[in-house]
Amino acid sequence: MSTFIHPTALVDKDAQIGEGCHIGPFSTVGAQVSLGDGVRLESHVVIDGRTKIGDETHVFPFVSIGLAPQDLKYKNEPTEAEIGRRNQIREFVTIHRGTAGGGGITRIGDDNLLMAQAHVAHDCQVGSGIIMANAATLAGHVEVADRASIGAYSGIHQFCRVGVEAFIGGYSVVVKDAMPFATIQGNHAKCYGLNRVGAKRRGHSEDVIRSLSHAFHLLLNSKLNTTQAVERIREEIRDCREVEMLVDFISTSTRGVVK
Repeated sequence: MSTFIHPTALVDKDAQIGEGCHIGPFSTVGAQVSLGDGVRLESHVVIDGRTKIGDETHVFPFVSIGLAPQDLKYKNEPTEAEIGRRNQIREFVTIHRGTAGGGGITRIGDDNLLMAQAHVAHDCQVGSGIIMANAATLAGHVEVADRASIGAYSGIHQFCRVGVEAFIGGYSVVVKDAMPFATIQGNHAKCYGLNRVGAKRRGHSEDVIRSLSHAFHLLLNSKLNTTQAVERIREEIRDCREVEMLVDFISTSTRGVVK
């Protein structure tokens, strides 16, 4: 396949452009940018800095990727942004490169949907199969695990983690770690237990759903504190990988978890 570059696009001669790319009108691609095969940039897209975008990612108008972070400590040190394959990055999304103090790279995995006006700040580590709805915002250093969903106009505080398959409802403010498989909602956000709808849609067995439901009951509806609840979960629920993931997430949290 041949690559198409619109006559009004500004593509630096040192940029690496894969096969079958489409670069639309008035888009800008910087010297240190690498585009994989089949990447499509619509009109008015800006890609700059040390930025790599994987195969078949589709970037819609007015998106900005790889520009300097919104961090007053940043002094133009060489940092990076890396985006995987088959992502859908919708209008007005902003994704900033990393900082030296935060690991030096902002990373996004594969098969994600970032809806219009979503923001991924410096040094975020975002997995695969994630949905960020309109204007969902990740502050710096946030980690989002695979298949999580973040609702419209929700904000995730710096250094927070969002667990595997967590569901964060719209207009939420999350200032602690959002547990895997949980439903999180509100300002400040609270946990409402297992995301049962999501668990069924993703094909978890009834045994797994029952085990996770019991674990969340111990965490949220018993009179146990978090440490006691985790001990009870370990005693009462055995041989369930998903529960083990939940317990490990809680045990490794440095900010505390949303309850």
